[in-house]
This record gives sequence, structure tokens and C-alpha cells, in this order.
Amino acid sequence: MNSQNDALPDSPFRHERTQRDAAPQFVLPLVVRIERAEPPARTDALETAARAVLVLLSDERSIGEGEWAGAVRDWQDARIRKVVRRARGAEWRRAETLPGITVTGKSAQVRVFPPVPLDGWPKELAKLQVSGTDLDDPGPPVGPDPAAPVLWLNPDLSMSAGKAMAQAGHGAQLVWWELPEAERAVWRGAGFPLSVRTPGPELWRELTTGGLPVVRDAGFTEIAPGSCTVVADHPALRG
Repeated sequence: MNSQNDALPDSPFRHERTQRDAAPQFVLPLVVRIERAEPPARTDALETAARAVLVLLSDERSIGEGEWAGAVRDWQDARIRKVVRRARGAEWRRAETLPGITVTGKSAQVRVFPPVPLDGWPKELAKLQVSGTDLDDPGPPVGPDPAAPVLWLNPDLSMSAGKAMAQAGHGAQLVWWELPEAERAVWRGAGFPLSVRTPGPELWRELTTGGLPVVRDAGFTEIAPGSCTVVADHPALRG
């Protein structure tokens, strides 16, 4: 199976200009809770953000005639943009009053909201900061479960936690698109188990040439256009 970027000339994750750029542009807002005294672990924040994207995509409000479905369709017809902002204290409480879904990990909380126009953020979210999402892990992450999906991050790229959370979300979305309905149902029923890990150079080379879905960043922030940021691995997609 070819990667999403190779298979679809107008993939939302290509850096070249495509017909998607002519459509109205939307963004998927995600807000990560970062309290000064207890910030989340980096890997858990990345995994929680990826699950949050999947929870929104599979929510009944995002499908068919659901109240968010039109915004989700418009967003997916254009460039797939995700922006992660941070909140604490009263900022987080205000964010929770807006329509959305909060997903909780081991130490992280991420709230995902239905897509909004690129220049039409709700004021409660627009004032939140994008910077300041630098997070650390208390120790090296354990090896991923080989029976569960893994979102592999490019070991040669340096990304802030916020940028990496958005990229993990892109990878999770690619897997969702590629899976047949039956596999989607199984994954959703299990609570969307997944891992986000950084492979060594040799494994990364194998992953990028193995036909799995690949995210190539458009280069709006932090990294060069066309950079391969994530390889999305799911047991059902392995050749």
C-alpha cells in the first residue's frame, strides 16, 4: 500500500500547492493543560493529543448530519491544520466551557474543539499562547506495544511539544482514513490505544520506505516544508 502522500496528489499533508489551497481554510484547535506545578509528561501529551483527534473524528457530532459534521468536512476538504495552545487555571476552565471534548491520559489533559476558520478562533482560545509547550519525560518511554498502532516521529527533527502533538494528530488521522470500517470500530471500542515513539536511524529508514502512511509537513511553523515528520504504523496497514 502506498503512503497517503504518494497515493493522493492533493493530500492535505503535501507541502506543494494543490487544489486544497483554493478552498476556505480551517484549523482544528487543541488545548493542552499545562499547570506550573504539575506539567504533563511529553510523550503522554503527544499520545493524548493523537487520541483526541481520533475521538473527535469518530464522535457522532462529527459524522453525517451531526452538529460538527459540516465544519469537519470543510476542514478535511482543505489543508489539514492543527494548532496546539496551552492553558492553565482559569484559562483551562474557560476553554472547557466551549463545545469540545476533553481527553485524559496518564498525566495529560487535551481538549479538542470542532474546526474553526483559520482567522475565526473563539476569543477564549485566540488569547491562549502557542509557545511554552516545551515538556519533558521523567524517563525514557518504554518500548511500544507491537500489536497496537505506533506513530513514529522523525528522529532528525527537533520539534516543540506543541508541534509534535499536532504532527502526532496528523499521523493518527492518516491511520483513521486508511482503515476499513470494521478496523475503525475495533480501535474505537478499545479506546484508541496507540503509542508515540522516536525510532533509531535504521528503523526510521525502514519505516519511511515500507509503504506506511507518511506525514509531510507544509512548513508553516518550525520545520522546513516537505519534511517527513511522522510515519503512521497500524497492524492492519502492515504489508
